[in-house]
Amino acid sequence: MADTSGSRDKSFEALDFIINVLKEHEKSLDQSINELVTVTEQIGNTATGLTAKAAETDEKINKLQAEITNLAGQFANAPQKAAPTTVIVPEAKVQLPNRVAFAIGQIGRPLLLNCKEWADFQVLATHAQALTFDYKEDEKVFRADAVKGNQIITYSGDLPNFSKILKMWLSTQLEVTEQVILEGSLNIPK
Repeated sequence: MADTSGSRDKSFEALDFIINVLKEHEKSLDQSINELVTVTEQIGNTATGLTAKAAETDEKINKLQAEITNLAGQFANAPQKAAPTTVIVPEAKVQLPNRVAFAIGQIGRPLLLNCKEWADFQVLATHAQALTFDYKEDEKVFRADAVKGNQIITYSGDLPNFSKILKMWLSTQLEVTEQVILEGSLNIPK
C-alpha cells in the first residue's frame, strides 16, 4: 500500500493556499465595494447639487417671465398713447430707436426693456421676430435691439466675446470645426 499521507498533506496545502488566496480576493473585493459606495455617494451629492442649481435657475427665469408678462398685461390694458412707455427693470434703463418705436406703436403699446448684461439680453431676445444691431467703432459700443411680441429688448455695451463670434463664423464659412480654430497667428521659423 502506497503512502497517501504525503499526497494528502500536499492536497491540504494546496487547499489552504487556495482558501488564503480567496480570502485575500474577498478583502480586495470588500475594499473595492466600499470605495464604489463612496464614489456613488459623491456622484449622487454632486448630481443633487446640480439639479438644485438648475431648478433655482429655472425658478428665476420663470419669475422673470411672469413679471414681464404681468407688466405687459398692465401696459396692454392701459390707455393708448402716441409715445412708447419706458419701463425700469432692475438695473435697466430703456432706450428705443424711433424707427422701431414707430413700427411697434402701430400694434399696441410696447413694453421696453434695456438690458445692461449681455446674458440677460440673450435670454429675453431668444426667438425674436426682428433684430437690429450696430457697432460704433469710435465709441467702441455695440448695440442690439430685438422685437419679441409686444416687447422691445435692447442691449448697449461691450461686444460679447468677439473671438467666439469670429470662430463660429469661420467655422460655418469654411466648414471647419471650431475646436481646430485658434485665435492668434502662424509663424514659420526661418
